[in-house]
Amino acid sequence: MADLLQILQHSLGVDQFGRGSQYRNHFVTGEGSQDHRACMELVAKGLMTRRLGNALSGGDDVFFVTATGIDYVAVNSPAPPPTPKLTRSQKRYQAFLRADTGLSFAEWIGVA
Repeated sequence: MADLLQILQHSLGVDQFGRGSQYRNHFVTGEGSQDHRACMELVAKGLMTRRLGNALSGGDDVFFVTATGIDYVAVNSPAPPPTPKLTRSQKRYQAFLRADTGLSFAEWIGVA
């Protein structure tokens, strides 16, 4: 079911861990493709709905994730790996990147 989970995640615009703003909710694919068969399986499970293709979709079917599908993504997406600990120097460089002062790193830390 991993491929099905990936289709749901892609449809919603989230990463492989289910993180993101879910800025979209559609998947366009045509009959005969592997993705179409997978989407039809998701429709049968109640995780997606299907609209027949039209001119806007290039004739391909458009699939939408249901509320049940959104819940499925939240429950079944794997946990992200732990964030590695940063060294003091790495933390300082990250602070430099966030500061966005227009200075070079050397200028920012006072070396130049």
